[in-house]
Amino acid sequence: MLGTIALAATGCQTSALSQTLPTASSANSPNHLFEETTSDIKFENVNRRKWDNAIIADLDQDGFQDLLLTDHGYSIKLYWNNKGKYAKGTDLIVGDMHGITVGDYNDDGDIDILISRGGGSGSNARNAKVFHVSKDRKITDGENFKEDFKKMRGRTTKFVDGDNDGDLDLILTGIPLDFTDPKGANYIYKNDGQGEFVFKDYLPRTLKEGHRILVTDYNNDNISDLVFYGFDRITMLQGQGDLQYKDVSDSLFKFDNKINDVTSIAEIDFDNDGDLDLYVTRAKDIPHGATFYDSENKTLAFYARRAPLRLEDLELGEVLDIENYQAAWPDLPVWVGESGYQLKFEGETHSGQDIHIVSSDALGWPDKQDKQGLHFGYIGNNKWRIETRSNPIMTGVIHNVPSYPEYEFEAGPQDLLLENTGTGFVDITQKSNLARNEHTRSVAVGDYNNDGYQDLLIVRQGNPAQANKSLLYFNQGDGTFKESDHHGVISNELGATGIGVETFDYNQDGKLDLVINNERGKWHLFKNKSAPSKNAHFITLNIGSSPKGKASALGASVVVQACGQTRIQRVGGSSSPYSQSFNTQLHFGLGSCTQDISASVNWSDGAAETQTISKVDMSHSIGIITHN
Repeated sequence: MLGTIALAATGCQTSALSQTLPTASSANSPNHLFEETTSDIKFENVNRRKWDNAIIADLDQDGFQDLLLTDHGYSIKLYWNNKGKYAKGTDLIVGDMHGITVGDYNDDGDIDILISRGGGSGSNARNAKVFHVSKDRKITDGENFKEDFKKMRGRTTKFVDGDNDGDLDLILTGIPLDFTDPKGANYIYKNDGQGEFVFKDYLPRTLKEGHRILVTDYNNDNISDLVFYGFDRITMLQGQGDLQYKDVSDSLFKFDNKINDVTSIAEIDFDNDGDLDLYVTRAKDIPHGATFYDSENKTLAFYARRAPLRLEDLELGEVLDIENYQAAWPDLPVWVGESGYQLKFEGETHSGQDIHIVSSDALGWPDKQDKQGLHFGYIGNNKWRIETRSNPIMTGVIHNVPSYPEYEFEAGPQDLLLENTGTGFVDITQKSNLARNEHTRSVAVGDYNNDGYQDLLIVRQGNPAQANKSLLYFNQGDGTFKESDHHGVISNELGATGIGVETFDYNQDGKLDLVINNERGKWHLFKNKSAPSKNAHFITLNIGSSPKGKASALGASVVVQACGQTRIQRVGGSSSPYSQSFNTQLHFGLGSCTQDISASVNWSDGAAETQTISKVDMSHSIGIITHN
């Protein structure tokens, strides 16, 4: 960390962004805004299950953002950022891991990682896991806390200074081991100032996946508020400053708040008025028995969960090709033909498996079968029979399918843009040109063309029989958004669905990049490759600990005043439903503004600082501001 506020700005002589929208239609076209990079990072080229968005944090405090990536039930991988080039990913921990939060909770100068572990559907409840990361990249296991956390099937993990005393408290939410527990399993723990967490109180009980959380500050009182969402209505809990929260949902939401199936919520100051509005993505879960058919590519994707599924007999010819077959242990086995022999896979089987088999090796169909797994057999006349038996989700993509009956899907619930009016939130989705019925999973807010207004990059749930193309909406600066079809953010693996997206400037060229992940798919890093423009200046602020009591930068609000407009962001802001990033580098687009700029920071312990940058020379760095 270079200091409390580090400021950098560039413009027409360096890497600013063009306001000209791309026009090409193919992926990685020269005119696309984003291009997937495989040279700056080497992800595993395998399809795996995921849990949450990427976690972004400068773990070794060298000025470049590192990555923590969760492959659900397999491992959490750490990718060190070496000045814009990532080292090979290494396993931080393996097993069933869920929410991750990052910050210096014990005030020793090192970054801490706290991970909530899964509970094996209730059969293996465990406490959270802690790691400490030094500036020379040494990682040590944290010792157990004196007070055990309450055991549960862990889900969400987030640091927050809920009592404004300068240290980081802890929110853990999940599923209680006793489903009849009236208090549920959403907890808040107080940091005692000595590096220990002490149980403070229960947070409201939630149903199903209702324990997803956004930490925000909707009323700009410098006290963090909590937004619970997921299966049922959105709940706003106003922080009282003492780790106590008041439900203000009924008075704050000026619309019919029967908003279920919420997959993510992100802060966005879309109108540059200095308060935080909200963007809400929504999707229905894919139902058991759903099939997705792509007539152009002759691919058929299937989705089964908690019940048997037999597809209609498929006329495939002499060869069966299945791509990215996935099922959770122990329901993975594949049984073949009338004899029901088991097909063996080489190597580890947590990733998606491809199957290629000829008819003579899969003859017949058994009279009776009751084994868990995937069953298929060649039944003659070029036809194949396929059936799944699994409790966990089982998926795959079948190639060379000449036709298949259309599956009737429920229309996606509408995403929402909720404007903060100062007295509450109102739904302005229609008038902002954002209304559409589509299943969406995640949103990354950022000024991708540096014109001074925050845009929206939205990840679709998508059709697993096809490539998945994200949605990009450019903020027009008049309260409306315009969709760009030529952004290049496309993931091509089949059998996957979109799940998460984060934005950050990983190579510090002044342009916001994207890291996207797909459920039962891959990780992708998209580089923003826009050309320079005199109308696309920016400023990047690197926020350190407070000068007053060394409160963490996490949760600090940052306000930039530029050319008559106010822009606000918070450190740690993200649409991640279960985890908390710690990206201290906040990027603000300025458009053509080169006048005096005011940058103000408010920390959770009450400390505040304002800096004025006079007549910014947009072609050079503008220096570093530090504290002794």
